[in-house]
Amino acid sequence: MAKGAEERGHARVALDADSVRDAYRRWAGVYDIVFGGVSGVGRRRAVAAVNRLVGPRVLEVGVGTGLALPLYRRDFQVVGIDLSRDMLEKAKARVATERLPNVSGLLEMDAEHMAFADGAFDIAVAMFTASVVPDAKRLFAEMSRVVRPGGHLLFVNHFAAEGGPRWWVERAMAPLSRRLGWHPDFALRDLLDPERTPVERIEPCPPAGIFTLVSLRNPEIAAQALAAE
Repeated sequence: MAKGAEERGHARVALDADSVRDAYRRWAGVYDIVFGGVSGVGRRRAVAAVNRLVGPRVLEVGVGTGLALPLYRRDFQVVGIDLSRDMLEKAKARVATERLPNVSGLLEMDAEHMAFADGAFDIAVAMFTASVVPDAKRLFAEMSRVVRPGGHLLFVNHFAAEGGPRWWVERAMAPLSRRLGWHPDFALRDLLDPERTPVERIEPCPPAGIFTLVSLRNPEIAAQALAAE
C-alpha cells in the first residue's frame, strides 16, 4: 500500500503542464489512430449524456483533436479548450471539414486557470483529461466555478481498480498510458472528495470497464467553496 502511494506521488510530481504539452505535441499527428478507438465508447457515452441535459452552453475541457465535436447537438453552443496548440490545430481543421457551426470557440487555455467568468456555462465535460493535469482537484474546482449553480459536470476517465482482471489490464496498458501523458493509478478521490461532493451517476464503459463516466450536479455552495481553495 505504501509503495503504491509512493509510486502515485512520483507520477504526479513528474506530470506538469510542460510535460503534458510535450507528450501531446509528439502524439498529435497519430492520436486519433492510436487512442481514438479505445476511447470511442466512453466519448460517445459522455456526449450522449451531455445531449440529454439542458444547455445550451457547453464547455469541453481537454478537447484535444476534437473527436467529440461532431457528436454534440447542433442547438448547443460548444467551446473547447486545450493546453496543446498542436491538438487544437487538428480540432480546428475538423470543425472546418465537418462544418460545425455550433462550435463557437477552440481556445488554448490551462484548465486549472480558466479565463471564463463564474457560471459561464451550463455543462462542462472533461474526457480523458483529469488524469493528465498536474492538479485534478484544481481542475474540478475550476470546472465547478465556470458552470452555473445547478448545472452539470461530467468526467470520462480511467480510474484505478483495486484488484481483479481490470487491475491486470491497467498494468498492461501502463507503458502506453505514460507515453500519452497519463498515469494508470489515478483514483476518483484524486479528482473529488466523495464526502463533500455527491455523485449522481457512475457508469463503467467498455472495453473491460477501463474508463468510467462520472456525472454530478453543480451545487452553488460547493462550487464557491472549491473555487476558493
